[in-house]
Amino acid sequence: MGKAPLTHVFELSVAANASGATLVTPVGVAPFTGSVVEVLYAPSANITGADTHSRTFSLINKGLDGNGAVAAATLANVSGVNFLDFDAKAITLNANATGVAVAEGDVLVWSSAHVGNGLADPGGLVTVELSRTP
Repeated sequence: MGKAPLTHVFELSVAANASGATLVTPVGVAPFTGSVVEVLYAPSANITGADTHSRTFSLINKGLDGNGAVAAATLANVSGVNFLDFDAKAITLNANATGVAVAEGDVLVWSSAHVGNGLADPGGLVTVELSRTP
């Protein structure tokens, strides 16, 4: 008999991050083998994208040993990519099925990385949904 569909949602309140700084913080440990099906970020203030000095938001699968570097989802906060305060915006999932795959025990982290001098990240709420399929 197969396993029934199951989802798990992580919600993480992330701290504000200065324009020239990068924040990497644990989201959680995958409770089962499956895939990342949604990543949302709702900042606590507006963020207006820029090209030269910007910010990139990513959900990184660090694997079982914490040394992985696969981006399951990424969104560059460049010109035209703006965030409104408290409005959850989808972070683009990796188009490759292996990029969104998780194994039970994989460590997932949120990265808010500055590009150039960066943009300030006001912090907010990150929501990650995992799914196990039969």
